Amino acid sequence: MTDLNRKVAAAARWSMINTIVRRVGTFATGVVLARLFFGPYEWGLYAVGLLVLAMLLSLNEMGVSLALVRWPEDIRRFAPTVLTLSTLSSSVFYLLLFVTAPTVARLLGSPEATAMLRLLCLTVVIDGIACVPIGKLNREFQQFRRTVVDVANFLVNTVVTIALAAAGTGAMAFAWGSLAGNVVALIGFGLCAPDMLRFGWDRKQAVRLLRFGLPLASASLLTLGIVNVDSVVVSSVLGPAALGLYAMAFNMSSWPVRIVSDTVRRVSYAGFSRLADSPEAFAVGFQRALAVVLAAAVPCCVLLGVLADPVIRLVYGDQWAGAAVALQFLVALGLIRVAVDLAYDCLATRVRKTLMVMQAWWLFSLTPVLLLFAHGSGIEGVAAGQVMVAGLLVAPVFVVVLSRLGIRPALMLRACVRPVLGGVMMGGLAWGMHLLLGGGFLPLAIIGVAALAVYLPFVLPLLRSLGYRSQPDREADRDGEKSLATVAQS
Repeated sequence: MTDLNRKVAAAARWSMINTIVRRVGTFATGVVLARLFFGPYEWGLYAVGLLVLAMLLSLNEMGVSLALVRWPEDIRRFAPTVLTLSTLSSSVFYLLLFVTAPTVARLLGSPEATAMLRLLCLTVVIDGIACVPIGKLNREFQQFRRTVVDVANFLVNTVVTIALAAAGTGAMAFAWGSLAGNVVALIGFGLCAPDMLRFGWDRKQAVRLLRFGLPLASASLLTLGIVNVDSVVVSSVLGPAALGLYAMAFNMSSWPVRIVSDTVRRVSYAGFSRLADSPEAFAVGFQRALAVVLAAAVPCCVLLGVLADPVIRLVYGDQWAGAAVALQFLVALGLIRVAVDLAYDCLATRVRKTLMVMQAWWLFSLTPVLLLFAHGSGIEGVAAGQVMVAGLLVAPVFVVVLSRLGIRPALMLRACVRPVLGGVMMGGLAWGMHLLLGGGFLPLAIIGVAALAVYLPFVLPLLRSLGYRSQPDREADRDGEKSLATVAQS
């Protein structure tokens, strides 16, 4: 178990570096594009493209690539079949999109997005090939190599997008940049795991892979439907300009989700897979992970929610101020998503079919609420409906299912109490200081530092109690409490 912990910890560190570098870079790129080149309308067209692309990526390899992480046998035996299946299915999905792109764009209220959809979604085929070497890197916790490739992808994507935006190509700049970056990533992943890019076919393996992957792919599609049904509703009911404002608010609310969840999810599925046969270790592992992700996500979510309007005006300019109220609701949704994403990876190792039913419940309960609220209250109503459904109808279901796997509600509550109390205190302080100091870079920086100083005393004792101690503390444990420390760290 100690060796596994070391691998997971090292992978998590590189995954965090990867996520932070790319997210900070993406944020900076978005600021440049939003201030200099694009308004809500162009941003809305790009959001339509991302919506369709996300749906295709949730299904394109039919979940079979996850077997590369989960199955205990030698992956070289079945990787060729995985590659064949994922490439064929990705190509079929892209051809279907190419033919139906005009209809899809029109249904989403943005017929001008047709050409962009056809170009942007070429990345689906690239992903169908690249997912196999990526699966090997994730299985072996080789996040350093993935970091190098992902950063190269980001750099190429950014340079091409900004250059074409400056040349006046409009929203098509996003599509060309994404395509260029993904081509570079495919080459990089191929160099990292060249033995994974061999096509082959074994009918028995293919049947096993589809039986394993299709429930996960279906659950993933439902998850993407949950994440993107709001964009579908806003685009079709309110139009691309409103979608641009909503997408900006959603992107900002996703900063903590992406930084925390993306870091954790690159290693969480593999880690939970290793613990799946030990109920006690499985429950303790989930509690530790939940405490860490909440401790990291709460301060970002609270500050974004309390300071939504001045932050948007400072970062993107006054033309985006209409996204502020929606952002306040969406950061609450983001905090719920951080916990739910972790629970999703946990449940995916044990109860895949149940997970699909749970995701279906979320999507089917969400859709009518968002349609009703969109017609009545615009993008603010859509954001509020998201929080209401996630908090009142979905989160309790996840708690019940996790408890049936031995992860008791008391464990989850223990992980939540201190981050939530700290968040309440820092939120009150931030709001009061904002009333006194106003907006602007310096006042917001002072507020952020002061709020973080109030928050840290709440979460540091929690992290220490879960085993995240200093080196002197760990050395002291070796003298008198070796066995207890071993159990805690496992």
